[in-house]
Amino acid sequence: MSLIITIFLIALFTQLVNWIGKSVLLNIFYSIHQYIFQRQSVQRHRQLQKEILSTKQELLQTSAQDQFAKWAKLRRKVDKGLEELEKSNTSLSASKASYSKKFSVVLWCLTSGAQYGIGWMYGKKAVFYLPPGWFGPIQWWLAIPFAPLGSVSVGIWQMACSRVLRVLEGIVKDFTDLRDVQPESQPTEKASPETNLKTE
Repeated sequence: MSLIITIFLIALFTQLVNWIGKSVLLNIFYSIHQYIFQRQSVQRHRQLQKEILSTKQELLQTSAQDQFAKWAKLRRKVDKGLEELEKSNTSLSASKASYSKKFSVVLWCLTSGAQYGIGWMYGKKAVFYLPPGWFGPIQWWLAIPFAPLGSVSVGIWQMACSRVLRVLEGIVKDFTDLRDVQPESQPTEKASPETNLKTE
């Protein structure tokens, strides 16, 4: 794959991550992770919630004075279920926090890390060469920092790709906003009642 396409794809992927949002991506991938690796824990957590809710409803319907033995048994069951649910919440929260850190590292490596890496590896190479004499004295700027004079450097091409993608994002958002705007209904004039002609 050529360098020009690789840089564009990295910039496109980075912009897609920004468009979708890191939190949304984290929730999607963590749900997949739970389904594959933590299915039993999640099912047990949901089952505990249902059991506690059902036991609480039965407890509310039981009189503490008339059916004290049953009421006390249900109360102990609710307390035990809440204790297990708290442990399950702690375990799942710790698992998500750990996964979130790893996910952030991987996402950074695929976006900002990839951009820094490719800029460091190919900083002295030209992404592509410009036609001679077309851009005059600004050719040196397009080659910043270390690319050959008369070419476009990796850093400048990255900036250009990111800028174009952000502009396209703005155009798409403006277009969707215009489609969502409903035309304001203009008030219709009420016809004045016609005066009855008096017949002689």
